[in-house]
Amino acid sequence: MIAALKRGFSARQFNPGFWGIFLNPFYLARRGLRKEIEAASPLIGGSLLDVGCGTKPYRDLFHVHSYIGLELDSPVSRKRGVADAYYDGTTFPFPEGKFDSVLCNQVLEHVFTPDAFLSEIYRVLKPGGRVLLTVPFIWDEHEQPFDYARYSSFGLRALLERNGFRVISQKKILTDASVLFQLLNAYLFKVTDSRYIFIKLVTRVVLFAPISMLGWVAGGILPGNEDIFLDQIVTAERPH
Repeated sequence: MIAALKRGFSARQFNPGFWGIFLNPFYLARRGLRKEIEAASPLIGGSLLDVGCGTKPYRDLFHVHSYIGLELDSPVSRKRGVADAYYDGTTFPFPEGKFDSVLCNQVLEHVFTPDAFLSEIYRVLKPGGRVLLTVPFIWDEHEQPFDYARYSSFGLRALLERNGFRVISQKKILTDASVLFQLLNAYLFKVTDSRYIFIKLVTRVVLFAPISMLGWVAGGILPGNEDIFLDQIVTAERPH
């Protein structure tokens, strides 16, 4: 029973679906992010490098010739055993112009030297290759102490252009009232989290799910605000 509940939690983390509203306190955020990554995925093809791949939660959204996951070399990432390659935090272990595309999902905020990091992405991309990048804007500190930055839409564009990229598209995610309800759930998650699986289940069903539902409704009926948003997604290319 406990193992089944754990599998259910895990399955709904990045692809929440309908039942995810009862299991995932970050339902609104993950639903919005997945929707936009899926919408942008047709722009990505060929050989793909997933930088900071984690568990490769969006692998199924990309129809590519090859999919290589890259992770920072650490005991945690080695134990997870999902990545195909590891790097030292400075240089990617690939030659210049190796990949047609790069996915970098919710990673840039954890990079202390973003210019050097983006220059590596630029280096391993073929001329004309594209990068699909997502980053948070309004979000709590997470994965401490390795949380270094938040980027406005203007700051992110300037950073990419400074490192040679041409921005193709840029979109803000959750620009409506639902962002407020997602932040409330994020706050409550940290102050109520428990190591007991049944307490987790009750809390998510009784507390988080109603807030997510209210956020979904409020986001649909209240005016949007482009200046307050949760995440952003950018597609950029290395020019020919």
